[in-house]
Amino acid sequence: MSDLDDVSALELTILMPCLDEFETLETCISKAQRYLDEHGIDGEVLIADNGSTDGSQSLARSLGARVVDIPVRGYGAALLGGVEAARGRYVVMGDADDSYDFMALTPFVDQLRAGADLVMGNRFKGGIAPGAMPRLHRYVGNPVLSGLGRRFFRTDIGDFHCGLRGFARDSIRDLDLQSTGMEFASEMVVRASLAGLTVTEVPTTLSPDGRSRPPHLRSWQDGWRHLRFLLMFSPRWLFVYPGIVAFLLGALTTFVIAVGPIEIGHIGFDVTTMVYSAALAVIGFQAILFWWLTRLYATAEGFLPPSPSYRRLASEWTLERGLVVGLLMFLLGIAIGVGQVIRWGNVEFGALDASQVVRIAVPSAMVLIIGFQTVMMSFFAAILTIPHRASPPTIAGD
Repeated sequence: MSDLDDVSALELTILMPCLDEFETLETCISKAQRYLDEHGIDGEVLIADNGSTDGSQSLARSLGARVVDIPVRGYGAALLGGVEAARGRYVVMGDADDSYDFMALTPFVDQLRAGADLVMGNRFKGGIAPGAMPRLHRYVGNPVLSGLGRRFFRTDIGDFHCGLRGFARDSIRDLDLQSTGMEFASEMVVRASLAGLTVTEVPTTLSPDGRSRPPHLRSWQDGWRHLRFLLMFSPRWLFVYPGIVAFLLGALTTFVIAVGPIEIGHIGFDVTTMVYSAALAVIGFQAILFWWLTRLYATAEGFLPPSPSYRRLASEWTLERGLVVGLLMFLLGIAIGVGQVIRWGNVEFGALDASQVVRIAVPSAMVLIIGFQTVMMSFFAAILTIPHRASPPTIAGD
């Protein structure tokens, strides 16, 4: 077994992603090595270099750190490669810009030794020095994204994007993290929470980094990537809740106006409103269908763990039941349309009152469309869940 596979060879790996950090790398490595020595921890300092051109690799090696070259660019790619190369049972990762104190890792190590799978630093509880974090990040970006993460994934983590965190190497490797960019920070917390790992948080401090160049972080682009990731891993908030609101509001308005025009204050709502409300109902229903198909796919591929409510719904909503419900709604829409044609025939296919025709035709079309979508979704869902076995092993010929 190689050293890379024998994760019990060392207790702790202090991992630093690096891209042209020559100015601050020596300070960070020295602090990390002093921490290991002063606390008697059997560990290593590992630099995951992401293509530095300023001599960071040579400097790190001259200081006694181990360097692994990561050819794929990106913050997440560097850390993923570093985790794979780490020889420690535990890993504490932190930026190599001297913004985090590698002499203050004891709270992380204590939590890991107590059984935590992931230990997050919280800069808002530990302290943010003046000038260490842009005001946009401190008062808008981090609070908003961390708040959404807590709401979406029912976790108590207060700082989703702290760059200083520790974890049990095997636990994080088993999550099969994929993000190669800055959203890696969110993916680690989200996937660990969804997998039911033990996630804790300790206060940590953030200081201004010691570099003379601007940071690699791009506020708006990286913020959007974090938000996009949170939404994609929470189909309930992306599809279900907006879809339910849109469907109920649209369908209720459509059927109320089908009875007759309504007035709220001095504003009247009639068939024009009904056309748009029916469209809103269809859009909302489509969002709900997207949630179901997304959930099926994400569960089948292992992106999202199956919850008890999902298992119950998946067992009850069969292809046959979906077809029955969809066909009944579709036939109802057809029946209403046939009734309209018969009514038209009663006046020898002459002129009808336009508002009355629309008042009936719009709900009919809405039900017909939703019924058809239900039938198609039921078939699509059945295709996604077709049982299949792994490909048989290839047998070499003589």
